[in-house]
Amino acid sequence: MRFVFSRMAHYVCLCFVLGFWSHSAFAANIAINDARLWNAPDHSRLVFDLGGSTSHQLMTLNNPPRVVLDIKNVKKNTRFDAVSLEGSPIKKIRSAVRNNTDLRIVLDLKASVKPKSFLLKPNESYGDRLVVDLYLSKVKEYKPVKQLNSSGGKRDVIIVIDPGHGGEDPGAIGPGKVREKNVVLSISKELARQINAVKGYRAYLTRESDYFIGLRNRTEIARKRNADLFVSVHADAFTRPQANGASVFALSKKGASSEAARWLAKRENASDLIGGSGVNLGDHDDMLASVLLDLSSTASLKASLSVGDRVLQSLGGVARLHKRQVEQAGFMVLKSPDIPSILVETGFISNPTESRRLNTRSYQRKIAGSISKGVKSYFSDQPPIGTWLASNQSKSGSSYTVKKGDTLSQIAHNNAVSIKSLRKLNKLNSDVLWVGQRLKLPNS
Repeated sequence: MRFVFSRMAHYVCLCFVLGFWSHSAFAANIAINDARLWNAPDHSRLVFDLGGSTSHQLMTLNNPPRVVLDIKNVKKNTRFDAVSLEGSPIKKIRSAVRNNTDLRIVLDLKASVKPKSFLLKPNESYGDRLVVDLYLSKVKEYKPVKQLNSSGGKRDVIIVIDPGHGGEDPGAIGPGKVREKNVVLSISKELARQINAVKGYRAYLTRESDYFIGLRNRTEIARKRNADLFVSVHADAFTRPQANGASVFALSKKGASSEAARWLAKRENASDLIGGSGVNLGDHDDMLASVLLDLSSTASLKASLSVGDRVLQSLGGVARLHKRQVEQAGFMVLKSPDIPSILVETGFISNPTESRRLNTRSYQRKIAGSISKGVKSYFSDQPPIGTWLASNQSKSGSSYTVKKGDTLSQIAHNNAVSIKSLRKLNKLNSDVLWVGQRLKLPNS
């Protein structure tokens, strides 16, 4: 009897040990540590911070509308009811364990959406993430403000202002946890306000609050707006806290103009990986970027350098300049072949002094004012044909200051006047011009 009992006890103990081992071996060992929501004009983004790599499946259900996520080998280590759902199409987030190891998350929706999900690998800012984008049925339309064959001659000069980073991508973080994405949004809003206060100009923002936009989508917004100029605003960091000063960049068809330019471009081009654009930036995208770079027109790049020079000169009146000439590097956000584009680094947020200054409203207004002044200085000399600005200047008999690389035929073309009338009005015996020469422009 003692022998039987002993064997039975051994059997029960063995079963308990095997059962415990089995449960431990197959229990979920990756945790969802946090969840957050970002609202953009055309979609809402739900992000889950994961403790490791996993896989998932997504499906949609109707009546009522739901999005279901099945995530492999994870457990919940955060409260989903703590996530603010205000302004999103989500009514409630529910979850339940499946197969002892997996987690099912159900998003109860207010209306049908088009969902998209993808996993992001760890980077310098985050660990593994699962991103769910819920696209609304009514997508925001970016109406073009001008027609390519405009006949009225009264349209505004269109400036698209791009506050860098946003949402999942905080950008550089300075002393006191000053975030680049917040600083540049404030500067960009002020810049748009100042530009819109002047007749003949119209400014638009690529983002108006704290959400992420992919680099290519930023330039696509500018293209849909038929922009005359794209201005991307940043306040980056560098490896040394001593680095300081404002900079202006244009696209480079070759290499970067300095080591700092190369380093900053590399950081900015990684924004899609940090913010989560859902695109693969592998060899295919490198090739695509190269093709776009090759397509960049000489005229667009020349205009970028010219307007960049005006902005840089104006910035020098309120800030220390990091470089006294427009730098060039392969910033992806500048690779728009048909739109003059510049990137303005308003300062180094990694520098304690500049970080404090950039975080004040008074300095943000000064920086915005200097950028606005440079932009308007450029367009007052070279207003696009068909704009109110060009029409008004023609009527008043304006003038133009010759810049490096200008030709008489180009000036005549840009201002919709004949070379003959330019020669006659300015009493020119030849077509030779010099930098700084002031030319009178004939009335239309």
